[in-house]
Amino acid sequence: MELSAGLILLLCFFFLVAGFVDSIAGGGGLITTPVLLLCGIPPHAVLGTNKCATTIGTLSAVWAYARSHLIVMRIAPAGFASAFFGAMAGSGLAMLLDSAVLGRAIVFLLPVGMAISLFSGHSFGRDGELPQKGLWTKVILMGFVIGMYDGFFGPGTGSFFILAQHILLRMDLVRASATAKIFNLASNAGGFAVFATGGVVLYAAAIPCAVANIIGNQLGTRLAIRVGPRIVRIFLYISLSLLLCTLIYRFFIA
Repeated sequence: MELSAGLILLLCFFFLVAGFVDSIAGGGGLITTPVLLLCGIPPHAVLGTNKCATTIGTLSAVWAYARSHLIVMRIAPAGFASAFFGAMAGSGLAMLLDSAVLGRAIVFLLPVGMAISLFSGHSFGRDGELPQKGLWTKVILMGFVIGMYDGFFGPGTGSFFILAQHILLRMDLVRASATAKIFNLASNAGGFAVFATGGVVLYAAAIPCAVANIIGNQLGTRLAIRVGPRIVRIFLYISLSLLLCTLIYRFFIA
């Protein structure tokens, strides 16, 4: 499928905006996926092209957060591995199960998670101040389950990683956002590996969109680092609210 130069430029704009939002609070896929579909790109190519561009964009966000020493490196290797294999498993599972079941479950569970985050007093202070009880079980399950969701369904994965780390690992939202990028990079890469193998990536669109996504990610990470948890919380709740509305429409109205 060939896309005009004007259409690719339009896609680049939306991928820049998505990278900005995603680097702060996740949820960039809520912007990029509908736009790609509206361009008439086949669904499988939408997923493959989106994964290619956002994997590269997320890698740039990881680099920016790592330079600011905000990523909790202690859990990064286990989180990366579990999310990567979870995403690959989810991509395979998507061929077997009805995504509507999972979507409806998330509609009910998402407000609960948002409420827990809103009223929790959890904060993350010094490096290494992680809950010791069940730490590795939480990290591996978090990575695998949300990674599987990313491969199986996808929208809002970055926001779920942030929310899970904020609640389960007691991180403040800036460190949760930074560390979540490691998990999200892995789940993106796992999904991209499957789609690339299947030959459904439109590289002519994916590469320029990846460049735009990198720019957006860099702008977003700088804002999150400079302003702190308040801006992350605002963007997180906006992203999750949009996701909730999208899921309600898709699985209960449409």
